[in-house]
Amino acid sequence: MTIALAAYQPDIAPNLGAMIRLASCFASDLHVIGPCGFPMSDKALRRAAMDYAGSVETRHHSSWNAFLDVPPSGRLVLMTTRGATPLWDFSFEPTDIVVMGRESAGVPDEVHDRADARILIPMPGGGRSLNVATAAGIALAEASRQLRPGHV
Repeated sequence: MTIALAAYQPDIAPNLGAMIRLASCFASDLHVIGPCGFPMSDKALRRAAMDYAGSVETRHHSSWNAFLDVPPSGRLVLMTTRGATPLWDFSFEPTDIVVMGRESAGVPDEVHDRADARILIPMPGGGRSLNVATAAGIALAEASRQLRPGHV
């Protein structure tokens, strides 16, 4: 599976560390779209990322425009509470890039407008939102389930 994960202007270092660990475990590339709300350092990420950082292809982009300067190789799939398509009804493709918004503010309209798909994780318990790393894990797990060899 070559699906990638993108963190848009992450605010909280431990959440980005958890996304590094997710990317490693799901064999996904990771795009970090700046600016970040914390100094990017091994120390800031170490606790959650543990020793997984070295096994992840991580690309740092200084801004959204810098990310778009190298055209994405697949669809941009935005995980959002304003999503139109429930995750369970979405069909992932191997080259998709799952975009996660900022913990404090999500993403601006320009990112929503550029996304090829906007996905919502249904929450029957009535919650407002999930932790960004938790949501990323759910999305990568569903993509992995759909794209596994032999899956019809």
